[in-house]
Amino acid sequence: MIVKVTDEAGSFRMEDLIEHLKKSPYLDECGAVFTFEGIVRGVDDKKTEKLVLRTPDPKRTQKGLEEIVEDVKKKYPVRDVAVVHYIGEFYTSDTLFMVAVAGPHRRETLDAMAEIIERTKHELDFQKEEYTDSGKNIIMSGG
Repeated sequence: MIVKVTDEAGSFRMEDLIEHLKKSPYLDECGAVFTFEGIVRGVDDKKTEKLVLRTPDPKRTQKGLEEIVEDVKKKYPVRDVAVVHYIGEFYTSDTLFMVAVAGPHRRETLDAMAEIIERTKHELDFQKEEYTDSGKNIIMSGG
């Protein structure tokens, strides 16, 4: 299992997460691997020039992410999970968040991944500063 909150952008690629899952001793029990890559959107209501993503306590955020993954693994019969969430300064199309989940069947594997994504967004203390062509916008957790 990989669960990481890091300011080392690019230290993991989606291929690394998939490779990790495929080396799992439980892979023989899996029939599905689902992935999600969250990237910086370049245009929403305004054109985004830069995004700064922070957390006031990276260790607490790391622990919270680990707890989410453990909860999800207890709820769904998935075999392995790899999650990386970056913090720092980002630009359009930069990767912020990656999730890869391996499980025996499509439905529960997809559900497990979706729950990790949603709970990470709504439960962890990330703060976004979006710099757009019309100024700065601050978005707190859940936004």
